Amino acid sequence: MAAPAGAGAADAAARRHVRLFRSRLLGIAAGAIGMAVFALWCATIGAAGLGLGKVAAIVAHLLGAPLADDLKPSDVTVVSHLRLPRIAMAILGGAALGLAGTVMQGVTRNPLVSPYTLGISAAAAFGASLAIILGLGGLAIGQWLIVGSAFVLALLCALIVFGAGLRVGTSPETVILTGIALMYLFMAGTATIQFLASEEQLASVVHWTFGSLTRAGWPAVVALAAVSLATWPLLMRYAWPLNAIASGGDDFARSLGIPVERVRFVVCIAAVLLTATVISFTGVIGFVGLVAPHMARMIIGTDHRLLLPFSAVVGAWLLLAADAAGRLLFAPTVLPVGITVAYLGVPVFLHLVMRNRGRASA
Repeated sequence: MAAPAGAGAADAAARRHVRLFRSRLLGIAAGAIGMAVFALWCATIGAAGLGLGKVAAIVAHLLGAPLADDLKPSDVTVVSHLRLPRIAMAILGGAALGLAGTVMQGVTRNPLVSPYTLGISAAAAFGASLAIILGLGGLAIGQWLIVGSAFVLALLCALIVFGAGLRVGTSPETVILTGIALMYLFMAGTATIQFLASEEQLASVVHWTFGSLTRAGWPAVVALAAVSLATWPLLMRYAWPLNAIASGGDDFARSLGIPVERVRFVVCIAAVLLTATVISFTGVIGFVGLVAPHMARMIIGTDHRLLLPFSAVVGAWLLLAADAAGRLLFAPTVLPVGITVAYLGVPVFLHLVMRNRGRASA
């Protein structure tokens, strides 16, 4: 007996969906592999004159291979202690900011929401500036006290923003307006600290607020990797609820039996932990969490099962490329990545927006 025509059409549509899903998964994997190759090339940037072959040999040596005859121990030190931690922080930090921005935009249904526009970055800058002007940086564990102060203020800001949103109903307008108000408040606090600081303290505060990967070391990379390993699987687990909330809103998600408040609380806490950890080590990097989700969404669609990992890949690419540009453009002077990421990301973002509008009007 022949199957009904409607059933055959449904099966064909399901097969097309599976093929499309698999092809996009392969695209994400290709993007990640390309990023790894690009990261290897980024390790060649610097005054030591190490080519791609030597860097690859050093990485192989760090993984257990014998040291090549044409390499010196100083070459290994440069790559392993200076360049690789910087690259690892760019990859992990960009991925974390891209992922956090996607989650925040999804649960609030607001395309303007990001760690920067919610005031989280400004709060971290204020926390670090406060620790610097109080002289904590001169202590034996001063760098970690500055990091801890930035982390605590970032968490506090996020709790205020999302706490106010939950109390009033978490409307997109409430969240973004609360975040903008806090952003200007913390920016005013940082400006006050800069006005009162000594010349030495002022230099430290300004350098920190630019956003830089020069402070990245293996302890910071390990800390961020641990937070990422704890939060990424959790966020992927909530991909389906995020789809329902982002596409249909709270009432639609509740009609499907999704505990909206619990989902929003869990994913926001995970996103805030990622953001606060990154910013507390790197300083203010404001563009990745806003533009990476948009770029990923335009390329791969709105399914969070694909959007979350691809946003991480796009964010990592963006921060890695911005850091490479900052080291090359005015060499030997290194531009802070917080500056170059805006120069690099804005034209790409505008191009994608215009292309997306062209498709929509076609």
